[in-house]
Amino acid sequence: MNDFRLYFGLGTDHILTWEAMDHILFVAALCLRYGWREWKKVAVLVTAFTIGHSLTLALSALGYVRVDTKWIEFLIPLTIAVTAVNNIFQRPDTTSQKGLPLIYFLALFFGLIHGMAYASAFLDMEGKEGLLAHLFAFNLGIELAQLLVVAAVLLIAALVTDLLKISRSGWIRVASLAILAVSLNMAFQRFPYTKNNHHEKTAFMDDGTVDSGL
Repeated sequence: MNDFRLYFGLGTDHILTWEAMDHILFVAALCLRYGWREWKKVAVLVTAFTIGHSLTLALSALGYVRVDTKWIEFLIPLTIAVTAVNNIFQRPDTTSQKGLPLIYFLALFFGLIHGMAYASAFLDMEGKEGLLAHLFAFNLGIELAQLLVVAAVLLIAALVTDLLKISRSGWIRVASLAILAVSLNMAFQRFPYTKNNHHEKTAFMDDGTVDSGL
C-alpha cells in the first residue's frame, strides 16, 4: 500500500508542478475547443492520449523502447505547437462533425511521445520488483492530475465565454496563440546540440524527493 501511495503521488506530482508545464500546456491545448456540455468528447480525447502514453510508458519501463531523452524533451513542445495550430485553423463545426476529428488522432500519436518522457521520470527510481503495480499506480496518478487540468481549462473557458461574453472561437484562437508562442520558445530552448538547450531533467530519488540538477 505504501508503494502504491508513493508511485501514485509521483505520477500526480509529475504533472502538477512547474517543471511539467509542457504536459499541462498539451492537455490544455487538447481540450480548449470543448465546453462543459461536451465532457463525453473530452473523456474520449483524454482516453486517446492515455492509451498512447500508457503504451510507451510500459514499453520503456520493460526495456523495449529506448530514446534519447533530449530529443523527447524537444519533441514534446512541438506536439503542443501542432495541437495549438490545429485549434487555430479548426472549422467552427469541427466538434459536432460525425466520426473522429483529427485532434483525437493527434492525442493518440502524441501520447506515445509524452509516455517516453513520463518513463524517464519513472525509471529514475524504479527497480524490477513490483514493476506492473508501480506502473499502474504511477499512471493512475498522472491520469488524476490530467483530469484536474482538464477541469480547470473547462472552467476557465466557461468563465471567459459566459461571463465575459467573449466568443468561443475568439477564446480558442487567443488561448491557442498564447500556447503556441510558449511551446515554440520551449522547443527553441530544448533543441539538442545547441547552446540554447538549458532544459534540465528532473529526477526522482529513492526517497521520493526531486533532484533537478542532472
